[in-house]
Amino acid sequence: MQPVDLTTLRAVLADLKGAEAGGDPLLPARVEWIQQTDLWTVVIGLRTLKARPCLLLSWHPQAARVHLCQAPPKEAEDLPFSQHLQRHLRGLALTELALLDEWERVIDFRFAPRPADPPQRHLYLEVMGKYSNAILVDEGGMILACGHGVSERQSRVRPVQPGLLYEAPPALSDPIPQRAEPFSQWQERLALIPGPIAQRLLRCYRGLSRHLAEAMCLQAGIPPQTPSNQLSPQEWQALFFWWQDWLARLETAQFKPALTPQGYTVLGWRGSGGDPSTPNLHQLLEAYYQAQLNRERFERERQRLGQKLAALLKKLRQRQEHFERMLADSAQAEASKQAADLLMAHLHLWRPGLSLMELPDFFSGQMVKIPLDPEKNAVLNAQAYYRKHRKQKRAQEAVQPLLEAVAQEIRYLEQVEATLQHLGTYRDPQDLAALREVETELIQQGYLESPSRAEGSRRASSASFNPYRFTSPSGFSIWVGRNNWQNDRLTFRVAQDQDWWFHAQEIPGSHVLLRLPPGAVAESEDLQAAADLAAYFSRGRFSDQVPVVYTRPKCVFKPKGSPPGMVVYQQEQVLWGRPSRAQLLVEKEGAPKPEVPAELQPSTWG
Repeated sequence: MQPVDLTTLRAVLADLKGAEAGGDPLLPARVEWIQQTDLWTVVIGLRTLKARPCLLLSWHPQAARVHLCQAPPKEAEDLPFSQHLQRHLRGLALTELALLDEWERVIDFRFAPRPADPPQRHLYLEVMGKYSNAILVDEGGMILACGHGVSERQSRVRPVQPGLLYEAPPALSDPIPQRAEPFSQWQERLALIPGPIAQRLLRCYRGLSRHLAEAMCLQAGIPPQTPSNQLSPQEWQALFFWWQDWLARLETAQFKPALTPQGYTVLGWRGSGGDPSTPNLHQLLEAYYQAQLNRERFERERQRLGQKLAALLKKLRQRQEHFERMLADSAQAEASKQAADLLMAHLHLWRPGLSLMELPDFFSGQMVKIPLDPEKNAVLNAQAYYRKHRKQKRAQEAVQPLLEAVAQEIRYLEQVEATLQHLGTYRDPQDLAALREVETELIQQGYLESPSRAEGSRRASSASFNPYRFTSPSGFSIWVGRNNWQNDRLTFRVAQDQDWWFHAQEIPGSHVLLRLPPGAVAESEDLQAAADLAAYFSRGRFSDQVPVVYTRPKCVFKPKGSPPGMVVYQQEQVLWGRPSRAQLLVEKEGAPKPEVPAELQPSTWG
């Protein structure tokens, strides 16, 4: 993820102090509301003469930033920092915003009762990587609240706690870039110690980021890792030209935001591979960082859920093996009863001290070996076998339902595990929403601890129902559930009588619905396309072909008390689905590719 550097901050501040996206001046603006959307981000709702812009401030360790944004959803975190901001800033006017130092990444947001009044509150946003912070200060410089507290034990140099006086972060000691600096002096400074030229730019001057230094080198046609003592005179001149171009843009506030293959640029340099069609700096930053943070959340949550599922399945399979062993032992109940009956029928053959008797079977006449306790007589041994028989019968009656329940749990969690594999990698916000539905489902089923937001998340995710959608050869819609909640909704709330319902036979997979208008008839090619998708979105997706059942939705039923996604069906027919054919449709229509499990990675094939 590309961090916000000084150049980006200068571009954002220049835009904010000029005009916001609608063309109206942003300053001054009245603070109407403040919401904290997560541990590191607040959104301030402002009101100008003609607009109501939203200003996002974030001190996220990897994505600290400031820009205008869309209004956040109402489900916001009620955290102490946002409460302090509400109490101290609501109703005040944002009158000014500026860098504390033009070469430092600390922004001072100033608030006053009226635009012409001196500021009563300062909100400092320190954009400094993992040390980023947001600090609210009164007119006397005392800290009122902070996004991230720093105790004296954590930092003796600069503790940050309410009640202390605010001190700016220690200033950098590197030289300040100057447009007036001669080429010879600039070159001498960079060439003094040999090293990669991009690294030399970073170490010799303040105000640059790694991304900017590398982009500057690429703009000059120089690989960033080129040693400084290997640059030709022409390369030095080209690099100095773009150095001067950067300083000129900072001085004149001439910025051109654009997305690049590596991230984004605010300088519009062609060497960065930027897209000149990007309309707005704030839209660019909001889209880029939202996508990057969503991707990180998706991967982190997906890994966490995968590990939890693996641990749950391991325990359940161990329990299943234990019950199977108990059931196997209880299967010997009839043998115990037979031994007891034989002993009672042949009491006259018993002799004191016997540890084994061989007696003829009642029906086959074959000799049956019966171990005995030599300390007991034949009657006592027979009674012991009768007791063992009764115990084994009780165990059989008790263990069988337990074994069936464990097997059902395993089938359900294997279905959830298959869902995680189907989600693959992050493509769009719907993937993250589907993953959160999986988490909520596991919370509802009691497999995960329930945070306070679980029920609200469930309602929110249900409202944004969005299964995968494909088109059959005849133009009919094929819908595929992304997770068990969507599978249930697809099958029991969306499906109509004329539709066809598909599912991979006897293996975990998504519910697939071939949607038909009333009176329409699906061709064999349409049925085959839906069967191929059902095979692809199942645990058998890496097989050549997978048996797929299909039936009318009215023939699909949900057993009482069964978990989400678990159904029974009747009047089914079978088609062979080919995941390879479905993959072509998936790639054509842009659905995410499922992840290949570790056991199926090419490096493990024999």
